[in-house]
Amino acid sequence: MKAQRHSTRGEPRRVGNIVIIASMLLSLLFLSYVKSRYCASHHARTEAHFNSEVETKEVGLNQVEQSIDSTGEEDEDEEQKPASYYGTVTLSDPKYNRPVCFVPTKRSETCDAKGDIRLEGATKTIFIPSITEEHKIKPYARKHDKVALSNVAEWTLKPFNNVPKCSKKHSVPAMLFSDNGFTGNLFHDYTDVLVPLFINTYQFHGEVKFVITEIKDWWVKKFILIFKQLSNYDIIDVDTDNEVHCFPRVIAGPTYHKELGVDPSKTGNKFSILEFKAMLRKAFGLERERVVVKRKPRLLIISRKTSRRFMNVNAMVETAEKLGFEVKLAEADMHTDMIEFARLVNSVDVMIGVHGAGLTNMVFLPVGAVLIQFVPYGDLEWLTRETFKDPSSDMGIHYMDYFVKLDESTLIEQYPKDHPVLADPDAYHKQGGWDALKSEYLDKQNIRPNLERFKSHLVEALKLLRRKKHRMLMS
Repeated sequence: MKAQRHSTRGEPRRVGNIVIIASMLLSLLFLSYVKSRYCASHHARTEAHFNSEVETKEVGLNQVEQSIDSTGEEDEDEEQKPASYYGTVTLSDPKYNRPVCFVPTKRSETCDAKGDIRLEGATKTIFIPSITEEHKIKPYARKHDKVALSNVAEWTLKPFNNVPKCSKKHSVPAMLFSDNGFTGNLFHDYTDVLVPLFINTYQFHGEVKFVITEIKDWWVKKFILIFKQLSNYDIIDVDTDNEVHCFPRVIAGPTYHKELGVDPSKTGNKFSILEFKAMLRKAFGLERERVVVKRKPRLLIISRKTSRRFMNVNAMVETAEKLGFEVKLAEADMHTDMIEFARLVNSVDVMIGVHGAGLTNMVFLPVGAVLIQFVPYGDLEWLTRETFKDPSSDMGIHYMDYFVKLDESTLIEQYPKDHPVLADPDAYHKQGGWDALKSEYLDKQNIRPNLERFKSHLVEALKLLRRKKHRMLMS
């Protein structure tokens, strides 16, 4: 009986405990629902932005606008960019407190706008809803060069006042640029346009549309394999299509870092010029990523038909062959087959040439190759250093200078030794400027290398190749 009385009094208490526990569980479930519904995590917001702007989803312009408005935050990649990425800000977005146009270096200005962005080629206008003032830009990466920009059309960024209606909607970003300026010169093709475009568009993995103003059909055709690597879409000739294009994002003006180079510290994913070279290998079907010398080393001499010619090129070929090189002689100009020449350059171990646009083909050399640049007489080291010497190390290329002496230059046949052109090139530069420098030291000069000096440079190049081979065998 005692046991029975104890059991009877404990029954209400057990029921009460069950009710309390159930209430606590229901409260926890309700709080979880509220948190998931109204307090989305930072990771969730970031993923939503990434999907709406980069992945290949069909997102309407209104949805993109709502996505931006709903958070009022920058994309994660924007938050990670250092102040040095922007340099000098020339136009800001007051609504989201972020830069729209900026000058990262003196060489380029880039405008990057997001939201309901409308682009009208007929009036060369970009309409941006969140800015409050107009801004003008020439979308070509040579901002410091008035001569180059004189050939580039100006575009205007405007606020949303009497904005035209969309006639064509797009779900991926646009990259607006001009292929005018100095294009047609291989060096400028790459350093002013192709490398800067890579800097801006590599992040999209093909989900971006190129919009070209002042389009040169022949130029686009020449580099179409590169454009196909960077974009999954047809190129838009914006000046002639009479459309009002609506994009979720527009980048106007390619971003320049340095000559033939990419600064990884200024890229979101820390990519470099090596990724650019990898893209070129894929575009042109190049086989060699690195030098592996399993045969006679192969040497390419870049020849020229006009100025800065090698006057004794046959003797140079003979000298190289006696050292064991298989020698190729070729010239690159506007009419050169890009695929064929790229594959030739990629197949060699050493490339030599006098300073000029043809050396830009170094972008096709495999890692571990050797580049020998002949520096014309006339105190031109600063010019040759910036254009080809400095970029070579980032590309994984061994670099060697060959400084042409006066007795190796045809200038000695044109002027007496006491003439300022020969006696004091630096003073002549300062007095006459770029035009005088180009006329005397680039356009009027040809080279006749001393064969013993040439031989010593080739011997050093062989040492660099063998050192590379030894390291590979030991690893």
